Amino acid sequence: MNYIYLILLWAVFYASHSFLASGKLKRKLESKLGKAYKWYRLFYSLFSLLFFVILVLYSIRIPAERILAEGDLLIYFGYMAASFGTIIIVQSSKMWSIGKFIGTRPEEPQTEKKLIRAGWYSRMRHPLYAGLLLIFLGYFFVAGTYSAMVHLACLIAYLPIGIYFEEKNLFAEFGDAYKKYREEVPAIFPKMRFW
Repeated sequence: MNYIYLILLWAVFYASHSFLASGKLKRKLESKLGKAYKWYRLFYSLFSLLFFVILVLYSIRIPAERILAEGDLLIYFGYMAASFGTIIIVQSSKMWSIGKFIGTRPEEPQTEKKLIRAGWYSRMRHPLYAGLLLIFLGYFFVAGTYSAMVHLACLIAYLPIGIYFEEKNLFAEFGDAYKKYREEVPAIFPKMRFW
């Protein structure tokens, strides 16, 4: 039963994430809230963080039942995957303002926004999702528990949905520029380049 609740918590977390990040909701709130809308991104970030902390705390109290046998090689690959995922997230986050991302700095006017195509964004459209996928995979290899497997499975199930809604917002924001970018650059798994 613990795992069903964990799946439900992830479902609510991801559903609220997609709903609160939707362009349609943001446009409605911006017209209704006026100048107070500048605080919406911070509210959204704090809500997501609080929900994530609750999810983690619930997950910690589930008794650990291993699904994978412990092994040095598996732990090594787990740490490597999680480290590489962290590197991707940290490096790709240098391309945009973290203050604007969490809502502590004001958004740029629509005319000043530019589509990022450099760094990791030149290899994949969603490096943050790719990094999270590697971190969750690494955690599953290291912990080897049913809970870690549920975390990974829920993320994998959500990725196509999250990408769909995020790209819907990006199409609305950047139009043909994003359409061209989408045709040239894969979503999560970069094209292998051989010399």
